[in-house]
Amino acid sequence: MSARAWFITGCSSGLGRAIAAHVLQRGERAVVTARNLKDIQDFSSANALRLALDVTDSGQMKEAVEQAERTFGGIDVLVNNAGYGYLAAVEEGEEREVRAMFDANFSAWWSSPSACCPGCAGAAAATSS
Repeated sequence: MSARAWFITGCSSGLGRAIAAHVLQRGERAVVTARNLKDIQDFSSANALRLALDVTDSGQMKEAVEQAERTFGGIDVLVNNAGYGYLAAVEEGEEREVRAMFDANFSAWWSSPSACCPGCAGAAAATSS
């Protein structure tokens, strides 16, 4: 069985970074993404495709998926991890900032699978027949 191709969002820190490191250590292939490319420069494996990705930008998401498919021939696993918190009391919150957080945490939850899964479904159908 060949190494799977993972598409992992939010790899600048935390769980996304840990998953990306583990996947690459196991010899699998990974699209390692973060808003700032400099935050993931240390993922220098030949099996790593590092991409700057703002998950709230559907154009960037589409291009990242296309680049992953060109590089690895498809995406086998999506880890939809990007997101962040907003640390303020409700009455202190800035509406613009809360909406931006909601967009990153919720809208991207929907847009990442929407962009990645058409190729995944085709691959699954082809291998399960």
